[in-house]
Amino acid sequence: MNAVTLPALIQRFFTDRLCTQLEASRHTVAGYRDTFRLLLRYASARRKKPPVNLTVEDIDADLVADFLAHTETARGNSARSRNTRLAAIRSFFRFVAMTDPTWLLHCQRILAMPNKRYVKRAVTFLDAEEMAALLAAPDRTTWAGRRDHALLLLAVQTGLRASELVGLTRGDVVLGTGAHIRCMGKGRKERATPLRRETAKLLATWIGNDKDEGKPLFPSIRGERLSRDALEHLVRKHCLTASRACPSIGTKQVTPHTLRHSTAMDLLHHGVDPAVIALWLGHENVETTQIYIHADMRMKEKALARVAAPATPSGRFRPDDQLLAFLEGL
Repeated sequence: MNAVTLPALIQRFFTDRLCTQLEASRHTVAGYRDTFRLLLRYASARRKKPPVNLTVEDIDADLVADFLAHTETARGNSARSRNTRLAAIRSFFRFVAMTDPTWLLHCQRILAMPNKRYVKRAVTFLDAEEMAALLAAPDRTTWAGRRDHALLLLAVQTGLRASELVGLTRGDVVLGTGAHIRCMGKGRKERATPLRRETAKLLATWIGNDKDEGKPLFPSIRGERLSRDALEHLVRKHCLTASRACPSIGTKQVTPHTLRHSTAMDLLHHGVDPAVIALWLGHENVETTQIYIHADMRMKEKALARVAAPATPSGRFRPDDQLLAFLEGL
């Protein structure tokens, strides 16, 4: 009989391991919390006992595998989301194995569960005409329209993440010579992104004489920070308006992250080195930026134009063996 119960282990995992030892960001903690909410409810229904009475033994590799399948089939999660849930569960069971080695074999079975492979689709981005139509969509005769225009312009120029945009305060904007925006990015990395002259001028007008550096840069009507849902709604609303002038934007599923992709593609089209783009976007690894090179059809077409077609006769290979013919027909 193990002395430490599952509820106690989960509490210690969040308070000691995540918050104190690892100093995980609030986004990481929230993601792990949501995973364990779902897992405990699922395990409670399967084991027919309340979550507080569940044991470590109740959550074994078979139950975790069924839970992950449930998130895809019943909840409609993608394989990528399924892998994110598994990462949170693995992290917990690594902690359990360190805390109580008697559970080592139990934990190893869960830790050995593989990620699910999925199709990595090309990124969606807006071209110059579509970005211009989106920026023209807000009604700048209203306060909300001026806020939305300033927010969208900053988003497409800097490529900030959604969480970074809604987290900005007036004190994060540095105007004058060397104008830039400061933000705390993913992995608690602080970075500064330079601002174009017209963007700095617009932000100066938007901020006006209110020098309270702690106020949100783009507040809601009630003066609070915009939520991520509000930001997504804002982008969808203006994309719908923009699609009337630029129909191609209506064929794309545009999110705040699409604007980040659009910034990267715009930099790439202007000849900026991928390593610089990685720094601009706050990527941990330059390899992350390679997705934009894969999505850049212009660059591929230029490469194709430099290559001469091989002088080989056309024709299809004809196997001379029945087994090879069978394999060829698969």
